[in-house]
Amino acid sequence: MNRLAPCRPARRAAPNHYAASVRRALVLIVILLATPALVACGKDADLGREDGDGADAPAIASDTAPPTATATTPAPQRRTRDGCSAVPAPEPAAAPDLRPSRKRLNRERRHTLVITTNCGTIEIRLDVRRAPKTTAAFAGLVRRGFFDGLTFHRIAKPGGNDYVIQGGDPLGTGNGGPGYTVVEPPPKDLRYTRYTVAMAKAQTEQPGTSGSQFFIVTASEAPLEPDYALLGEVVGGKSVVKRIAQVPTDPATEMPLDPVVMSKVRIRSR
Repeated sequence: MNRLAPCRPARRAAPNHYAASVRRALVLIVILLATPALVACGKDADLGREDGDGADAPAIASDTAPPTATATTPAPQRRTRDGCSAVPAPEPAAAPDLRPSRKRLNRERRHTLVITTNCGTIEIRLDVRRAPKTTAAFAGLVRRGFFDGLTFHRIAKPGGNDYVIQGGDPLGTGNGGPGYTVVEPPPKDLRYTRYTVAMAKAQTEQPGTSGSQFFIVTASEAPLEPDYALLGEVVGGKSVVKRIAQVPTDPATEMPLDPVVMSKVRIRSR
């Protein structure tokens, strides 16, 4: 007789206390043996309901999972609130090998260099009368689209004081140029006061040498000898010049931490 078989209705018989005790003991054993199975089945059933209703259950966040973007997640910020739009750094251009333009600008007209940057627009009146050769060569580069996409690669502010901002290098390092130089000694009485625009050169080059790199004076007056070829003067967008001068830089290189890009450079003549 299988004592674990389901119980069946028993026939009535004379009371037998010993048999009754045995039966009670057997029933208790069956219940105890069945209990783990019932707990297991109950657990399986609960998991089954979780599988079926998982779409309605809230997700459990994991401490190790990366956060997901939400509407309240702040956008990446620039390193400074300098008023300039964030733009990617341009790739360095190939070193060009050009020839200077000899086409002089009409001295009877006003020629304004319009530089569009991610910090705003700067307007520079070219000093054709005092620098005919320098302005002619520079205008030739503008007509070629040479400056489009180049940067202001240097923002000099020694000791935290304004000095100059410099751009026009196709390499973006301060070592590049158009592949040529022209020489035109600047006026002997030239002073590099704020918003004067002049051409950069190496210290070993003779006075008035220029290629494509230019600088805008941001100090009240830069203590420079009249060795740097004159280009012109800022007549519009002076606040933009100030804005660029405030862009944070790498102290070791004076290069801006965020790109300042000349997206478009043109000459307006009237």
